[in-house]
Amino acid sequence: MTSKDISSVTDQLAKTLVDEQYELSFKGKGLKLDTAKDAKEIVDEIKKCKVMTALRMEGNTLGVDAAKAIAETLETRKEFQHAHWSDMFTGRLKSEIPKALEFLGGAIMKAGAGLVVLDLSDNAFGPNGIVGLVALLKSSSCYTLQELRLNNNGLGITGGKVLAECLTECHQNSVKAGKPLKLKVFVSGRNRLENPGATALAAVFKALGSLEEVAMPQNGIYAEGITALAEAFAENKNLRVMNLSDNTFTQKGAKNMAKVLPKLQNLEVINYGDCLVRTEGAIAITEALKEGHQKLKELNLSGNEIHKRGAIAVVENMKNKPNLKKLDLNCNMFGESGIEEIKEAMKNNGKLDILASLSDDEGSDEEEVDEGDDQGEEEDVGQDDVEGEEVNDPELQVKGKSISPNKKVTAKDFLAFPSPSKLLQLGSGRAQALKEELGADVNDLEKAVQAFMKISSVVTMEDTKAKEAACDCADQIIEEAVKCNRENDAVLLANTILVYIGVLKGEDKSYKPPNNVTGPLLVLEHIVRQHYFPKFSREMLQAFCSKPHPLLDSTPQARHKLLQTLYAF
Repeated sequence: MTSKDISSVTDQLAKTLVDEQYELSFKGKGLKLDTAKDAKEIVDEIKKCKVMTALRMEGNTLGVDAAKAIAETLETRKEFQHAHWSDMFTGRLKSEIPKALEFLGGAIMKAGAGLVVLDLSDNAFGPNGIVGLVALLKSSSCYTLQELRLNNNGLGITGGKVLAECLTECHQNSVKAGKPLKLKVFVSGRNRLENPGATALAAVFKALGSLEEVAMPQNGIYAEGITALAEAFAENKNLRVMNLSDNTFTQKGAKNMAKVLPKLQNLEVINYGDCLVRTEGAIAITEALKEGHQKLKELNLSGNEIHKRGAIAVVENMKNKPNLKKLDLNCNMFGESGIEEIKEAMKNNGKLDILASLSDDEGSDEEEVDEGDDQGEEEDVGQDDVEGEEVNDPELQVKGKSISPNKKVTAKDFLAFPSPSKLLQLGSGRAQALKEELGADVNDLEKAVQAFMKISSVVTMEDTKAKEAACDCADQIIEEAVKCNRENDAVLLANTILVYIGVLKGEDKSYKPPNNVTGPLLVLEHIVRQHYFPKFSREMLQAFCSKPHPLLDSTPQARHKLLQTLYAF
């Protein structure tokens, strides 16, 4: 790194007071710091600061030796409080990251500093990386911690449990020391914590009782984990923001969450989008919010398979919320007439202006028939392929299985709002149904790859049934497209896939790649094996997917499987 690289940083040094913090920022500089020499000028700038309470290192890449050099300067910074270290290890090996974190954490402890903010989001260190934080998280330097942000780290169940153990020990020790940990903000989205990880963290939240903001979206948490979190949130009376979007409540989890909502009167933002709460769950949640909750500003119930009846109940239950600024009911099942009724109800309540767009509605004018599909002890969707639950009622003298009617899912429904359950409900003719829905687009490579992305987006490492179905569908669609583009298919196919996965930039500047490419990589690993897939396309994919990239780095297991297959051909 040259003096030119560092020149723009000096204007942001700790000599300037920023929100009562003396902050030194290297944010977004794209610096590649491998050795102690690479870090020298950063070290020198840190030394120049008389006071430094905050250090920003986002958007750079830090190696072990560079981390050690920077850590040595932190050993004298007792005043240090704010570690803004997200996206700091781009392209680093998983073996490097724990060591770098150990150096940095060790320095904070040696200095006797008291952290207030620790942000390590968007660093794909996985469950092994959390090992580098164990000592720090358990230490007295974290007794003062108010914000912990570990978003998109690939922690998994193991990492979630380790994190919970560390925070539990920290809290217990802080109480003994007379300085109880009072964590206010906890963020851990896109980490595949699932039920075990969420349940372990719920125990921590219950003990703390100090949370004001919790964000745990896209973690594969089902009703059991949601219930554990709900019970923990009940002990956090000052909770203002609750974001559990893109998990799977089902009606069971929604109703259990509803039971504790009356205890949380300080809630301002609730995000349960894409959580499969369904109609009865939405009614239960908003009935719980109906009385009180005068501070509520936003409620998101989008993408939940809610029918008109549920939406009308939601609107009615929210009419006496003076501070409500946004109600999101998009991507549900209202139909055109239902949408008009909902808008009319909002208008009558004088709140039409706060209703989010309903442009992605998935319903029809048909009477809803989905209710009752998870009565009583509902099984978690996607976990077991159970048609119904056993019934043994002595009074009725009926034995067998209760089977609830479901609305028939079409290929159009799936493509509009993909989900594992919808893909499976398409049945054995799903591939043909999708090809027919695509029509002439199936002959267009770009349209075919777009369809591949939607189909593969529902796939996870654990759900083998969804993966098999997705592989079969994507396989047939890509094969059809390749047959119609023989002349230049190899380059175009690989390039289009790389663009839509997010590894390459395409001409369409408005396109946003997915945050998680695990599903696309797993399905792609199947597709590249097929006889129709061009050899040169494999070579291109191998060349690009073997290079460091944040999206690929965030899903190492899926990437490894793909590369193994590509190298084998």
